[in-house]
Amino acid sequence: MTISELIRTDGPAEAVPPEVSLGQLHDEANRVDEELLPCRINNPELWFAESPSDVEFAKALCLDCPVRAMCLDGALERREPWGVWGGQLFLQGVVIPRKRPRGRPRKNEVAA
Repeated sequence: MTISELIRTDGPAEAVPPEVSLGQLHDEANRVDEELLPCRINNPELWFAESPSDVEFAKALCLDCPVRAMCLDGALERREPWGVWGGQLFLQGVVIPRKRPRGRPRKNEVAA
């Protein structure tokens, strides 16, 4: 499994983003039409799914979310233990590129 540290670089280098609490994220989300928040109109379990395909689907749903950046910044600051936050998958407080299925990988590729 590849684990990487995601560092936000979309602002000035000297600017330190303020800590984003879950309460602040919740308050900001309440200012937005609920239909625009995928985590509120879909099954919340999707953001903590075991299936790699469900995790990728949750990440894709986050792409157009109006509070995505705030969600991601807060998750990075809090070092969320797991789940999809701001369109990224977290495991043990760091971003991982994708969730691998359980079990060992096949030794040989299966012919289609």
